[in-house]
Amino acid sequence: MDADVALLQETGKVPPDLPSSIDTGSITTSGDQWDSLSDYERWPLVVKLSDRVEVEWFKRVLPLYSSTDFDEMVVSDVGTIAAARVIPRDHEPFIVVSMYARWMRPHVSVDTKWWAGYSDASTHRIISDLSTFIGDIDPGTHRILAAGDLNTVFQSTDTNLVLPERDRTVFDRMDALGLEYVGPRYPDGRKTDPVPPGLPPETKNVPTYYSLRVKTPENAVHQLDYVFASRGFHHSVRTRALNNPDEWGSSDHCRILIEID
Repeated sequence: MDADVALLQETGKVPPDLPSSIDTGSITTSGDQWDSLSDYERWPLVVKLSDRVEVEWFKRVLPLYSSTDFDEMVVSDVGTIAAARVIPRDHEPFIVVSMYARWMRPHVSVDTKWWAGYSDASTHRIISDLSTFIGDIDPGTHRILAAGDLNTVFQSTDTNLVLPERDRTVFDRMDALGLEYVGPRYPDGRKTDPVPPGLPPETKNVPTYYSLRVKTPENAVHQLDYVFASRGFHHSVRTRALNNPDEWGSSDHCRILIEID
């Protein structure tokens, strides 16, 4: 794709034959103080793909009462977030965050009908963790781009899919931090027709995921992947879901192209 950086979710161990032009940094399955990645089967990564940018990865560390070092960030769950500083040539640096809202199961003592569990708790942990890069109520003081799989459907009221009131707080909280939801949204991606149950008729959601039940990109219905950017910085960010069947790719999630002016 001639991209400079990839924000990946649900990755496994880095293959030993990875081309030298692709740099995952030292933060893969070793080097972190909080290296419980081996307890998970997949996790997010930030990957450098070109020489047009420099990337400085943040090591994920246990919560501390004191400030972290310049190359560290405190995290509450190492399997949900990865972050790095991207330094383009002749342009201002910015922070990128790869997000993966893991499904959580209700406690064993709870009688529940939630077959998949809930994802909002993981997303709120992510939001709390990325808040370390926000030190002022003025969003213009930070430049953050956060993207990934939140395992929720924006504006859906379908309780068979989401927990509407709880999931709404995710987008409200992002907005409160000065992080604008920047897509992908129709027409920057193929739209589902007819509109899925539980979504407003005017929805601009675009499908980014197909389930094992539907099996193919052609039958993808729901959007689970989202991009946010600091208010002000977001004016220079454009997104597009590569969700047409002929451009989808090999994953059950389509790729999202993020371009920054």
